[in-house]
Amino acid sequence: MESLSVPVFVLDTRSRVMIWNRACEHLTGVPADEVLGTTDHWRSFYEQPQPTLADLVLQGRAETARGIYPREGAHHDGHGGAHPASPAGLSVESWCDMPRAGRRRYLAADASPIFDGGGRLSAVVETLRDLTDEKMAQVALEQLATRDGLTGLANRRCFDDTLHAEWARALRQQQPLSLLMVDVDNFKAYNDAHGHLGGDECLKRVARAVASEMRANDLVARYGGEEFAVILPNQSLKGAAIVAERIRARVEQLQLPCRFAPGKHVTVSIGAATAIAGPDNNASQLVAIADAALYRAKHLGRNRISLPMSEAA
Repeated sequence: MESLSVPVFVLDTRSRVMIWNRACEHLTGVPADEVLGTTDHWRSFYEQPQPTLADLVLQGRAETARGIYPREGAHHDGHGGAHPASPAGLSVESWCDMPRAGRRRYLAADASPIFDGGGRLSAVVETLRDLTDEKMAQVALEQLATRDGLTGLANRRCFDDTLHAEWARALRQQQPLSLLMVDVDNFKAYNDAHGHLGGDECLKRVARAVASEMRANDLVARYGGEEFAVILPNQSLKGAAIVAERIRARVEQLQLPCRFAPGKHVTVSIGAATAIAGPDNNASQLVAIADAALYRAKHLGRNRISLPMSEAA
């Protein structure tokens, strides 16, 4: 075990470290002579006391592993979190603090019991693999799939998925779901006058302004071109109108000048809609109502918010 290139440590039945190989020293930044014979091995991986996978096997707590280790860990079988590697062992993937190494790492761990000739548990061996690079690459790919490359906001695909998920939740909980459609006024003229780089910078500035008005559970997405969409879970139409006005004012305060209209600045028009999810309506109808309200705001002169006709009346 000492010569293995894979990080390995072994605990006796009292959770004392029996083996801490060179690869484990390199991974954790902790020399073997600091941990051999102690129960302080957890300090190599976590800031706060937390059992390692080997400890859980020793304590017969395999069933509690899922509660201790976050489900974000995509395991070998693709399901994440901890699961039995064998009838008596455990496997898990999880982020670890690695205090002595000075860097947070994403580790895959496998813990297996060692039995003596009489079938009694005598030790547990845990092997580790550093999957940080693979995890970061996975995160980057997921971001590419769900984020707009220019603004960093959620993209259209993420918006569609989130809207349907929030609609299902609103249906279960009988809560209102609000939607804002935000469009940059006269953007084609702005793009023609300022060039594509100037237009891109305008969209990024507007995106930041819109995102700055959001709660933690709201979603802002680039819906397409110069149009943004805002999902507001459990928000009434009155509350949505307040958020919309804050967004409109925040963009106006950017005072982005328009070369094609001296003295004018970039503004947005916003359409708002709210629905109580039910069997007789759907998320697509909510989008259509918000779109119609946005069109009305444009028709009435831009740089304003508009509510559905029945509410506006």
